[in-house]
Amino acid sequence: MLTLGTRISPLALWQTEHIAALLRQAWPDLACELTPYVTQGDKTLNKPLPEIGGKGLFTLELENGLRDGRIHLAVHSLKDLPVEDSPGLTLGAIVGRADPRDALITANGRPLTDLPPAAVVGTSSLRRQAQLRRLRPDLVIKSIRGNVATRICKVREGEYDATLLAAAGLTRLGLDHEVAEWLSLSQMLPAPGQGALAAQCRADDAETIRLLAAIHQPEVAAAVTAERQFLQGLGGGCATPVAAYAEWVDGRLHLTGLVSALDGSTAVQVTGHGDDPVQLGRRLAHQALSQGAKEILEEK
Repeated sequence: MLTLGTRISPLALWQTEHIAALLRQAWPDLACELTPYVTQGDKTLNKPLPEIGGKGLFTLELENGLRDGRIHLAVHSLKDLPVEDSPGLTLGAIVGRADPRDALITANGRPLTDLPPAAVVGTSSLRRQAQLRRLRPDLVIKSIRGNVATRICKVREGEYDATLLAAAGLTRLGLDHEVAEWLSLSQMLPAPGQGALAAQCRADDAETIRLLAAIHQPEVAAAVTAERQFLQGLGGGCATPVAAYAEWVDGRLHLTGLVSALDGSTAVQVTGHGDDPVQLGRRLAHQALSQGAKEILEEK
């Protein structure tokens, strides 16, 4: 029996069931059981994420469950995990990168260019806020919290004129019909790791690591590693307006990274390619810092 820890949101449950299905496919005799957790991030919905601690708020309870042996693995959206492995834990598998883009939800189906001046857009992501201000500096940005369905509901009820959500989550939940516009990567670069799933386990749990190795996707892992190394090289985390996206083109890994001022007034974008994802991410981070990203990050 393999016990999988998960947050209680519909998207988290879908993602965990997906990992369980992949494991059962790879190991037909394997029995999987889901154990739900309510994280601090799920409980604290009245404040923006950067104010209350960022990414770790969605992982602490699951990681404690791993360490005390209540669960064998925890399933996360990779973009929610800090770059550094938590003590005693490791990523046993990275899988299933879905659409990495961001999607716009509006009450009347209008695209971004047709939103009226001073329209209220809900997002708690500094990355999305910074890039949105570059595209539409007239918009009013307000924090929004809650799961995918809750955020869509807040737009439908008129609390916000629009919100931005990860395309991958909407697709996984069958909510493509709610999307007014799929923002291109040239409009809005995603968070490092966006769209990919991670299965986290104890670093000394050889059996779980062996089972997860069968579903690990090396090409996906290489791409998101480059993105996350770019973020780490900048010294950034959840409270930093940093975006990155890597993809394989003709056998080489191509990475684009962005650091933007929160008001969208200045930005540094770098691109490069290479074979080693760690070196590529670090090299472009160093390049961005030398081109002005250091000053942008220090302004926060």
